Amino acid sequence: MAEINALVPVEQREVEFYGDELTAVRLVSGQIYASISQMCRAIGLDTQAQRRRIERHTVLARGLGVAKLATPGGMQDNYVLRVDLVPLWLPGIRTSAVNEQVRPKLEKFQEQAAAVLWEAFQQGHLTADPDFDALLQADTDAVQAYKMLQALVKLTRNQVLLEARQDMQQAILADHQQRLEAIEATLSDPQRFISREQASRISQAVRGKQNKNQMRVAGQ
Repeated sequence: MAEINALVPVEQREVEFYGDELTAVRLVSGQIYASISQMCRAIGLDTQAQRRRIERHTVLARGLGVAKLATPGGMQDNYVLRVDLVPLWLPGIRTSAVNEQVRPKLEKFQEQAAAVLWEAFQQGHLTADPDFDALLQADTDAVQAYKMLQALVKLTRNQVLLEARQDMQQAILADHQQRLEAIEATLSDPQRFISREQASRISQAVRGKQNKNQMRVAGQ
């Protein structure tokens, strides 16, 4: 088992994530860690079992540490995981390991928790954004403008792909044209064919050879 690093945070923040409060800390190096126990409680997982699972994973174990966090009961040691490794840890949790009611929350943690925890220190975002798909159901000028821009982006992307395919086809046609020209040049080379005079001499030589053979046979 790898030795667990003792970390010294220089800043701590509480992040509200879909009704759950998560704790994130920043080290002097700028690296950000999140409390494993809080995430486990939020999605109904056994903290110690998950900690052992992380320790067994070569990559995850490198981002595991112990940090003193400010809690209602005072400063307490907590296992924390570097936030960039959260997307590697959470997807390994089978949905069958949690209650059916908690599965949607697990999916949100798998998709968004690491980004939200990281942004808490980068841009001061302390809450998860509302469900963007739900916001797009509103009939507002901003939503309509967004949808038009999305359609324009999709159209532009398709145009770029179409032009790329056309360039590829043109390159293939150009290559085929060069091959045909090379074949035609080879076939039209006069040196590849014999003239009538050469054919006549060859024919005479063949007949002369045949006559000699016949005379040799008759002499025997």
